[in-house]
Order: sequence, then C-alpha cells, then structure tokens
Amino acid sequence: MTARHEEIADELRRAIDREVYAVGSRLPSESELAAHYGVSRGTVRQAVAALTAEGLIGSRQGARRVVLASRRSQTFEELRSFAQWARAMGHEATGHVVTQEYRPAGHEDAVRLQLTVGTPVLHVLRVRGLDGEPVLLERTVYADWISPAVEAIEPDCPSVTQRLYDDTGLVFAYGEHVIDAVACGALDSELLGVRRTSPLLRVRRVTTTREGRPVEWSDDRYRPDAVSFSVHNSIGNNPLARKAAE
Repeated sequence: MTARHEEIADELRRAIDREVYAVGSRLPSESELAAHYGVSRGTVRQAVAALTAEGLIGSRQGARRVVLASRRSQTFEELRSFAQWARAMGHEATGHVVTQEYRPAGHEDAVRLQLTVGTPVLHVLRVRGLDGEPVLLERTVYADWISPAVEAIEPDCPSVTQRLYDDTGLVFAYGEHVIDAVACGALDSELLGVRRTSPLLRVRRVTTTREGRPVEWSDDRYRPDAVSFSVHNSIGNNPLARKAAE
C-alpha cells in the first residue's frame, strides 16, 4: 500500500507538471498543504522532502518552498534517452524514421566520430513524439561500427538506446551537448507542424561509450513548448560551460 506522503508527493508533482504551481512560484505553506490534504505537517514535510531531493523545488529554512523545475525539464546531470525521459514524465514516447541512408563521412562526421573521411556512416532523420504529438527532430549520424545494428531496428522503435542495449549491450555513457536556437526551415515546419521561421531549441550532441569511443553525433531540434533543460550549480560543482555561438 502506498504511504500517504508518497501519494501527496505524486499529486504535487502532477500539479507542478500542469503548472498549477509554475516554475518560480511558491508552494503553499506546510500548514496550508496539511489542511488541504487532511494530514499532519510531518506527512507534508516528508512529501516536500521527496520533491526537494528530486530538484523540483528549492528549500530554505524559514522561507516558503519555490518551484525550480517540472518533470518536463531534463538536468545536465542526466544522460537519458528521449524515451526514458518521456517515461519519467508519465508520457508515451513515439518515433518514426523519415529517411535513413549511408553516406561517406564528411569532415565534421570524421572529427566528431573519430573516423577517416569517406568512411560509410549511417544518417537517420527521425521524428519523435510525446503521446503521438511530434515534438523533436533527430538528425543522427552513427559511427560505422554501430551502423548495422541501428539499420536493423524497425522504423517506429520508441527507444533506439534501449534496443541497442538489448541487442548489443551498448551503453551510452557520456554526452557533450551544445545548445542554441535556430529558425525552423521548410522541412522541419512540415514534420513538426509549426510555422516556418519559428524558433526551435537545438541540441547538438556527441555520445560515447564508457571507453570514450564515439557512437553517434546528432542535431536535435525541439519545439520550444516541448522541453526545457535545467542546470543545478553549486560553488563546489559547476559542470556548465558557457561558449560563444558557432
């Protein structure tokens, strides 16, 4: 049987996701929440502690809790596939391959994947969705050594990351991300169902194995209403690097 404080924590998570409590706003006081749910302040304190540990709310002694993020956010401390992230939010991830073809590695492919120029690499354009609604375009280039395994995956597989793990034991261990904004082009507009020239959140990433061997590099473009990324900094640990736009 689920403990009452866990039920309250889950109700608060859903309320934050629905923006009943928007990012930057304050939660009701412990007394107000206790009265609302008909429980003791101690039970509310347990529920709030769980959300604090997850990074959804911030806590400071003597002050009301502030909403820091929703589960639609993904922190830079995580390396999750799109499907894993969607499941964490309680949504169904979908995927569909638009185009898939081998091409000789160009200079950028060779640098990012540590290959020789001209090596055949697999280019895949994939539309990803949440509950069937398109929210992301992935333009991914796979290294030659993993391309055959990717090519064998069915076009509507919801999680390529999980399938590669199941089929080959491959673990995506490290990722480097460069984030900026770009204008939506004609093809992106058609596939995402947004107006041409609308801003898209672009994430360019290179993913490697535990040994540092590049697996893929990708240009991912999100609808701006679909996702945000959050960064939790501290004096002792600040993984965020600021770079000039390329």
